[in-house]
Amino acid sequence: MLKSKARWNIREQASNQVDELVSNLNIAPLVAKLLINRGFDTVEVAKKFLYKEQMTYHDPFLLDDMEKTVLRIRAAVDQNEKILIFGDYDADGVSSTTVMYCALRSIGAKVDFYIPNRFTEGYGPNEPAIRKAKEQGYDLIVTVDTGIAAVEVAKVAKEIGLDFIVTDHHEAPPVLPDAYAIINPKKPGCPYPFKGLAGVGVAFKVAHALLGRVPTEWLDIVVIGTVADLVPLVDENRLLVMEGLHALQSTEKPGLIALKKKCGITSQTVQADHVGFGIGPRINAAGRLDSADPAVHLLLSESHEEAEMLASEIDDLNKERQAVVSEITEAAIQVVEEQFPPTENEVLIVAGEGWNAGVIGIVASRLVERYYRPTIVLSIDPEKGLAKGSARSIEGFDMFTELSKSRDILPHFGGHPMAAGLTMKADDLAELRERLCQQAKEVLTEEDFKPVTAIDLVAGVDEVSVEVIKQMEQLAPFGVSNPTPKVLLQEVQLDQMRKIGSDSNHLKVGFTQNAATLDGIGFHLGYLCEEITSQAKVSVIGTLSINEWNGHVKPQLMIEDVSVSEWQLFDWRSIQRNRLVERLSTISEENRVLLAFKEQTKTILGLEQFQVIHLSDDTSQLSLENKSVVLLDIPDEREQLIQLFRHVDRPSRIYTIFHQEEDSFFTTNPNREQFKWFYAFLLKRKTFNMKKHSEELAKFKGWSRFTIDFMSKVFSELGFVTIDNGIIHVNENPSKKNLEESATYKRKKEQAIIENEFVYSSYMDLKQWFQQVFQEKMNDGNLIKETV
Repeated sequence: MLKSKARWNIREQASNQVDELVSNLNIAPLVAKLLINRGFDTVEVAKKFLYKEQMTYHDPFLLDDMEKTVLRIRAAVDQNEKILIFGDYDADGVSSTTVMYCALRSIGAKVDFYIPNRFTEGYGPNEPAIRKAKEQGYDLIVTVDTGIAAVEVAKVAKEIGLDFIVTDHHEAPPVLPDAYAIINPKKPGCPYPFKGLAGVGVAFKVAHALLGRVPTEWLDIVVIGTVADLVPLVDENRLLVMEGLHALQSTEKPGLIALKKKCGITSQTVQADHVGFGIGPRINAAGRLDSADPAVHLLLSESHEEAEMLASEIDDLNKERQAVVSEITEAAIQVVEEQFPPTENEVLIVAGEGWNAGVIGIVASRLVERYYRPTIVLSIDPEKGLAKGSARSIEGFDMFTELSKSRDILPHFGGHPMAAGLTMKADDLAELRERLCQQAKEVLTEEDFKPVTAIDLVAGVDEVSVEVIKQMEQLAPFGVSNPTPKVLLQEVQLDQMRKIGSDSNHLKVGFTQNAATLDGIGFHLGYLCEEITSQAKVSVIGTLSINEWNGHVKPQLMIEDVSVSEWQLFDWRSIQRNRLVERLSTISEENRVLLAFKEQTKTILGLEQFQVIHLSDDTSQLSLENKSVVLLDIPDEREQLIQLFRHVDRPSRIYTIFHQEEDSFFTTNPNREQFKWFYAFLLKRKTFNMKKHSEELAKFKGWSRFTIDFMSKVFSELGFVTIDNGIIHVNENPSKKNLEESATYKRKKEQAIIENEFVYSSYMDLKQWFQQVFQEKMNDGNLIKETV
């Protein structure tokens, strides 16, 4: 048995409508099932999703207040008014600022941008900034990726005669700002058909309306904010990203060329992951550690020399950000381990003085990955006595709802079920921790503290091919609401399994089913070689990809999680004694149970550092359920082993070493004719000096000395002879007895059977032996239940 790391949530596997999609779209059944599971369940809808030529951009004037906004901006251009773009400091905000700036510049506007400092000003428009803008002669402010909650700022702007236009994509609060115009697809009553645009998507729609055409020249920037902000990659976002990735691939903007170079993006095909894990984090780093202005200047740069310099600056900031995240994460882990162990805290709340508030959200995510607990990480300002934090949650614990129950100590917080931000008094941290832990006890079960993996498809090995994977790739780009498909192979046989990599820490396997084979790669899963037998049937989840190497093109599964549902037998009978300690150390100490039938075995095998249980006749109190049981030696009688597993719950794994000092199987086992001849020989001699003549007799008969000693001992136990100081005397008129009445004879016969069954049997025969014992135990249990 091998437990999976996560709970596997298998989506309902579509059965109807598959044939219709298969025949009309000429796709594989596996791809048709995936489309249906993701809501694209008709030919028309699926075709529109799969094929870019079927997709179109929505009319930007469907956004409420768009016409009013366009008229006001054009009036500002005509009247030579100064316009200030007010952006945000993350990748979406930087992208939004850049797109809006380029759009306004393209129509002749006098425009500048302003992005607040995360540490000195905080998030969103603020009163000092707009008052200063008014003093500097600006007549119009246009926000991007922010402003929907700026009620007080909009009020001040109106009072000082500054027109305030909001373009945003965040959830609208109950009370909207009294702004000149608000463009937000999530604005109540807005008829725009797609609500999932990123901030840069909204800015792009404003540019679309201002220019009267789709401004494709900025798609390479739009894709950055759209991917980085983790908005749903469906509908219009899907089109923006598909075309944006293509534009980014061939971009001529110096800033993007320099940034791609810093990210190591040299392949011809730019994918969403290049943006999500390369470009996005670098742009984010500027605003997380300092000012986001260099990131905007980089995207706007028209000089390759300047772009190289700015890209280097931002890359250095990203490296610094990574170092800061690692440092705070290590400190946070230490706090958790020493003060708030996960076994005692359902919700983790950790705080530190001076922790960088720009990265604590990343740290919270790292802790959730490590401990899978709802987590809040806070930075404490000792002078103000305040703690500013970021929260990340797990399935089943609505962070926003649970925090809402503590509004009395949370004057400033906001968010959604899986994430939140908050500011509070540092003195109230202990109270919040106590409340949330109690709330978690009420809403979460033990099972909830195990991660969940959503599985899209259950597939057979024979269903996976290069062609099928290419068809699945038509669903890309993958991201939020359209994740990379997770595939489950159930109960498949292993064709091969080995460790690979310079440190042997990766796993390479071959799966076989219905005469078909499939390669699998598991990065950092090399340890599973010690936890899975090659004979086991495994269930495995992962993502499909195409492996092109040395002219060969093959499908492969990138393994993420593995489970084995049945108990496993690990055959360690041939293991070298000098490697035994090393191999035993690979078994989890928590589950490891070492059993020995003979007390001397522990010393003989050099296992003094391990706890070894010496088995007695009474094993009724021994618990082996879900344990990894190591059988160090063989029993004297088969019944000892049979009774052991009949009186305990089945272990998840059995490791057989079956050490023995004497090898009865390969020593002479005299037959009845040999016993008959030797007894007749003794009757004639009356006495026989074993010390003087055993070797001579053995040589004469072609026997071993052991054979003569063994038969002599059997005759002695049966009363046929007596042995005195090596001299055999034949007893007159002994009673008739069967050889089986000799303990020595029975023990050797039993030992030969034991060795045959346990030491020298094949793997399959040995497993079948255990399986039969388990089956008999189960049958006995069922009989008891029926009797009761």
